[in-house]
Amino acid sequence: MIRLLLVDDHAVVRQGYRRLLEQQGNLVVAGEAATGADGLQLWRELQPDLAVLDLALPDIGGLELLARIRQRDPQARLLAFSMHRDVLWAVQAVRAGALGYVTKSSPPEVLQQAVREVAGGRRFFSPDIATELRAALREAEPPTAADCLSPRELEVLRLLLAGTPVAEIATALCLSPKTVHNTHYQIKARLGAGNDFELVRIARRLGLGED
Repeated sequence: MIRLLLVDDHAVVRQGYRRLLEQQGNLVVAGEAATGADGLQLWRELQPDLAVLDLALPDIGGLELLARIRQRDPQARLLAFSMHRDVLWAVQAVRAGALGYVTKSSPPEVLQQAVREVAGGRRFFSPDIATELRAALREAEPPTAADCLSPRELEVLRLLLAGTPVAEIATALCLSPKTVHNTHYQIKARLGAGNDFELVRIARRLGLGED
């Protein structure tokens, strides 16, 4: 029996995942969490065989959660299940600790297959992104400036692009406002943005923001 942890901030979505996955017979959802912090706590308490994680969580964010679980448990089997189809997010998820990456636009059977593969310790990427993602992971050239962003920096950037005030970002990510300001500065430096207008333009070009 494969014991799963589901982490997604939408209860209705989690309920749908649970029904879909438990149809397999040898899968059981041992726990559910709506935030990254709760997901991390449940991972420690339940020690599931695999966690299926959304990346757009309301607090510490999915990339940060991947990195924290991987830091605590290097053998953790983690599957990112995300609305983000662009390769940058997928590459960052894999680098943060995900063994698999499935987009939410994938057919239900793709998620079922991904869970079985990742639970068995094998990589799995949904077909709609697999070719691009494997090519990006094989890429031998030096990383671009965007690739140099840490999971935390990507989460801060995601919230900044959404117009979230610094104080709210600090609370959501358990940081001080000063740290958020410093991270904001570091992100601009890494991406070569001289100001916030250039930062938004670069982020949109990289597929990190909406027009």
